[in-house]
Amino acid sequence: MQNALSGREDLRQIILSIALNPSVVAGLVAFGLSAIVWLLVLARIDVSQAYPCVALGIVLTVVAGIAFLGEQIHPLRIVGLVVIVSGVIIMSRAS
Repeated sequence: MQNALSGREDLRQIILSIALNPSVVAGLVAFGLSAIVWLLVLARIDVSQAYPCVALGIVLTVVAGIAFLGEQIHPLRIVGLVVIVSGVIIMSRAS
């Protein structure tokens, strides 16, 4: 990736280098799989019931940041995560 951004190569080479980067390919595959799963979920339940679960992605992102990147979390963010999870629980029980 360092070579792709050094400015010495032409634009096609830069784009090709970035597009073939394993991390970029893995991210695109994960995005594609998540889109397929989302469509399968929507085929089975109402969007008003499914969509609050998307908010859990925020919680998983914070947990992944802590677990894999060693990020520190401020107590107010914990409060925010509790509010998100509480909202998802309330929405799931309201149907």
